[in-house]
Amino acid sequence: MNPQSSRSDKILVVDDSPDNIFLVKTILEAEGYTISSAENGAEALIALQTYSCDLVLLDLMMPGMDGYEVTRRIRREINLQQYIPILLITAHDTADVAQGLDLGADDFIRKPVAVEELLARVRSLLRLKHSIDERDQIARQREDFVSRLTHDLRTPLIAAERMLMLLQNGALGQLSPEIYEVMTIMSRSNTNLLSMVNTLLEVYRFEAGRKSLVFQPVQLSQLITEVAGELKPLALAKALAINLDFAGDLAAQAIICDRLEIHRLLTNLIGNAIKFTDSGSVTISLKDPEQLNHLNSQFFINSVPNNYIAIEIRDTGVGIPLAQQANIFERFRPGNHQSSGSGLGLYLCHRIVTAHQGQIIVDSEVGKGSIFTIYLPKKQSIN
Repeated sequence: MNPQSSRSDKILVVDDSPDNIFLVKTILEAEGYTISSAENGAEALIALQTYSCDLVLLDLMMPGMDGYEVTRRIRREINLQQYIPILLITAHDTADVAQGLDLGADDFIRKPVAVEELLARVRSLLRLKHSIDERDQIARQREDFVSRLTHDLRTPLIAAERMLMLLQNGALGQLSPEIYEVMTIMSRSNTNLLSMVNTLLEVYRFEAGRKSLVFQPVQLSQLITEVAGELKPLALAKALAINLDFAGDLAAQAIICDRLEIHRLLTNLIGNAIKFTDSGSVTISLKDPEQLNHLNSQFFINSVPNNYIAIEIRDTGVGIPLAQQANIFERFRPGNHQSSGSGLGLYLCHRIVTAHQGQIIVDSEVGKGSIFTIYLPKKQSIN
């Protein structure tokens, strides 16, 4: 019995030779493994979709569907819930083995099979399998915990927001200027915390693969105008102008996208532009990609198809140091400015744009402002 195995690992042996299957099965069952078999590639693929296994021992040269094709289909076509390592069994040279490894196999063993080598490679790949399964389980538990935590936090924060609003509106009597100011600060802090919780929840929905996008035709100029109107009070409080530039036919341009997520994207980026601009303006434009000529956009523009549209958000704010621009869209990468948040907002923006098969680029110079450019395809595949 294999002392390192805490459970009966299930191994699928795929070989067109019944004698080879019998030999390998005898060796592995003596070590306590549970063995199932398939005599060709088609049977193996059906078996993998019918019941779970922890390792595939795959003969490389079989008639009909060979081990190369079986490996390719396992890695690219079969939707497995967990990772399954593949051990190739071959009598051929290194070049043939290299092709199998490139297609997604994890290791190989040569015929005739030596018992101790076979057992060592099986144990090695099963340790890899268990390690990956444990890592994935921890990741899922973390995502579930954060998702539930952020969801549960929203309820008291929303309740507090509504209660503070009632107090500010005089529901319990007239407030003195001093108390009103304190209430305003509390309300602003609560709103910021609620926004952070909502952002964290959306980030983990994306990362856990639980985010479903609903694609529909959306007129971008209308959506941008809507978001700019919602954020106008923030700009007015700082005496900033919000300029909208929808030139020519682009004003009527509609794209296929998830309206709620693009609204969230624009709210975050335009809100940031207002937050980090003390004087001047924020300008939101719709443009064809070839109309843009700022530095960081050139790499994308040179290869962008003509079925993309660009949203440009330009401010006259503090700007972003060049050293920070390279990783600004990474998670938990807050800037050095005193108004910088948790570092999740721009990461979420990047996830939203990527989910729409687009790209987001930043150009900025300290003291002169920033330009965030979003490239979105005009059409999406609606699944």
